[in-house]
Amino acid sequence: MKKTSLFDIISPIMIGPSSSHTAGAVRLGLLAKHIYKNTPKKVIFKLYNSYASTGKGHGTEKGLLAGVLGLNVDDRRIKDIFNSDIAKSIDYEFQYADNFKYHPNSVDITFIGENNMTIAGISVGAGEILIRKINDFRVNLTGNYNTLLTVYKDKPGVISQVSSIMQYHNINIASLTCDRNAKGKEASMIVCVDGVISDEVIETVEEIPEVYFVSYVEKLDN
Repeated sequence: MKKTSLFDIISPIMIGPSSSHTAGAVRLGLLAKHIYKNTPKKVIFKLYNSYASTGKGHGTEKGLLAGVLGLNVDDRRIKDIFNSDIAKSIDYEFQYADNFKYHPNSVDITFIGENNMTIAGISVGAGEILIRKINDFRVNLTGNYNTLLTVYKDKPGVISQVSSIMQYHNINIASLTCDRNAKGKEASMIVCVDGVISDEVIETVEEIPEVYFVSYVEKLDN
């Protein structure tokens, strides 16, 4: 009879002993990868609080790295990800800290490459996650919806233009959140939608003169 290790399948949809520390970590890494888009030279994971103190025993580090490498929660390679061939394709580092202002299961994932990006997220339990910050912008991104991320010059009419494009293509907006560094400076817009955003829609948004950056993030598999 085969023995089952602690880091084997506990439920039909995940590898690992903890939905928050393992499955949540994989989903955080995977969503961060989708947001960043590019191939980084290095990834730095900074784990906070419970993630920092109990993460090793629960497979949090394995989950985060596996997600950034594109694996999903049910991939059996997660168990031995540090020794896998795909892990050798990337330089990575883990750091640890305590911060009472942060959620117990918090991580900052910093991608270093052609452009640098820090994505801050939390695992809220049962495999559910939240991306709360991208660089200096506050966001509210769960990975449960197809999402359009934009960075643009803070100016009247930009939000209306993006909304109008969605309406013209019969795309229903589930939620829309914005943040800005300062009035008239850079701002971010997170548009979560029902359905799919086509390349045509993305290209139309990119053509708005005030828009600097556009990224389409597909929802994560459940």
